[in-house]
Amino acid sequence: MAQSDFFYPENPRRRQEVNRLHQQLLDCLSDSFHATNKLIGVLNMHLGCKLASIEMKRDGTIKENCDIIIQAMMKIQKELQKVDEALKDKLEPTLYRKLQDIKEKETEKIAIVQKVISVILGEATSAASAVAVKLVGSNVTTGIINKLVTVLAQIGASLLGSIGVAVLGLGIDMIFRAILGAVEKTQLQAAIKSYETHLVEFKSASEKYHHAITEVTNTVKQQMK
Repeated sequence: MAQSDFFYPENPRRRQEVNRLHQQLLDCLSDSFHATNKLIGVLNMHLGCKLASIEMKRDGTIKENCDIIIQAMMKIQKELQKVDEALKDKLEPTLYRKLQDIKEKETEKIAIVQKVISVILGEATSAASAVAVKLVGSNVTTGIINKLVTVLAQIGASLLGSIGVAVLGLGIDMIFRAILGAVEKTQLQAAIKSYETHLVEFKSASEKYHHAITEVTNTVKQQMK
């Protein structure tokens, strides 16, 4: 037992809580890496992008890993913006507006994109058209990705940003020291509050992001049958 535990008997429980919340944060980070690589794979295969996959930096900090995902997402957004600009350039204004209309049927949107996708990519496939519709003609880039980028940036800039992702390999007391550098009640409470606050937003944003990418991959599979 740490010496300060005699003065703060709740510290052992709080250390366990910090450890549990840290693991949840790492799980969300890992899911975001996995989902981003799935999206990169789809873009490379069907829209002719040349994006590199990303890896979690196990010896890095939470901020460093958040930044890796953010940078990948920014590159993805640039690629999707290119496709969007090409569609806007090649389609008649009325047809382009239909792509942005949430009331328009997805099958109709795919048919519209199919008319010009070969000019943009050099080949025409229904899967490529479906990917373009799902990612360009939806709120994935403007809403879901932007939200996740914002949350990741907030986490990186918070108390949690400087924490190493690999501290879970240490004992609980060592984790605590690695996270806070001391065993004081106020610091533990601050760490728990910071984890809890950011996890609520991160889980929500991460789940929506993962769901959106799953929708894209499922649509591609249907188009390739």
